[in-house]
Amino acid sequence: MNIIGRVTKDATVRTLSDSRQVVNFSVAINDSYKDRQSERVEQTTFFECAYWISPRVADWLTKGTVVELTGRVSARAWKGTDGEPRAGLNFNTSNIKLHGGGKKSDMVESAQESQTAEPAPKAENKKLTVKEPEDDIPF
Repeated sequence: MNIIGRVTKDATVRTLSDSRQVVNFSVAINDSYKDRQSERVEQTTFFECAYWISPRVADWLTKGTVVELTGRVSARAWKGTDGEPRAGLNFNTSNIKLHGGGKKSDMVESAQESQTAEPAPKAENKKLTVKEPEDDIPF
């Protein structure tokens, strides 16, 4: 399943007891439609997301960033501290595509860092040797 929404707060990285790391963040999806009385209804759906592949992505998942996520949805239910039943949606993310947004200060700092960073050293011209296969038939 794919969803597109905005990150609602900066992502956090949690380390589990078995040393695995997970990136946790939440995403809001806004939707609007007209009801039977032709009145516009705004609806927001929140997903609690988990990303297990690399904790480095947490630096990019800041509040306001528009993301496209691929993964699996699951529902959860629990009783709140007040005893009332609650429900929510989880999204186990397997792929993240950033579409921009985020904190303005982060983008300004990132732009300043890229302007002041030293250029990468040029690679030397090295000749690449490729060994030809002995047979004409590759299988």
